[in-house]
Amino acid sequence: MRWQPFTTVATVIEQGNRFLMVEERHGPGATLFTQPAGHLELGESIRDGALREVREESAWEVDITHYLGLYVFQAADKKTFHSHGFRATPLYQINRPLDPAVVAAHWLTLEEIEQLAQQQRLRSQLVIQRIRDTLAGRFYPADVIHEFS
Repeated sequence: MRWQPFTTVATVIEQGNRFLMVEERHGPGATLFTQPAGHLELGESIRDGALREVREESAWEVDITHYLGLYVFQAADKKTFHSHGFRATPLYQINRPLDPAVVAAHWLTLEEIEQLAQQQRLRSQLVIQRIRDTLAGRFYPADVIHEFS
């Protein structure tokens, strides 16, 4: 069997000491929190995938300012995810329905997100790690990614 990782994108968006988080359905009656994130689609650039996921999951337009890096995560089911993290500035909210899996988008403080982490209500440990990296200034210029057709 050929091993193949899943390529995902996630974006940390901060405004006024709050972070844009999405609350997603996760099983019957349960929800988890994460940044706007998801799988890259066929033929899509990594940056465009991040912008699309933000629009679909939060109904926000953003400006990607930095690349946080590549986060490699092995889930309990042994699937490996290569998650590209971005940092973005919110521009404006758009009038569109949220992705069907999303319950709501929330602007949460770091303390509120840490409480969710303690309650094991974050989608993965990558959620809080991306925020910590952002706050610590651990990011790169967005043009560090080179994609070719």
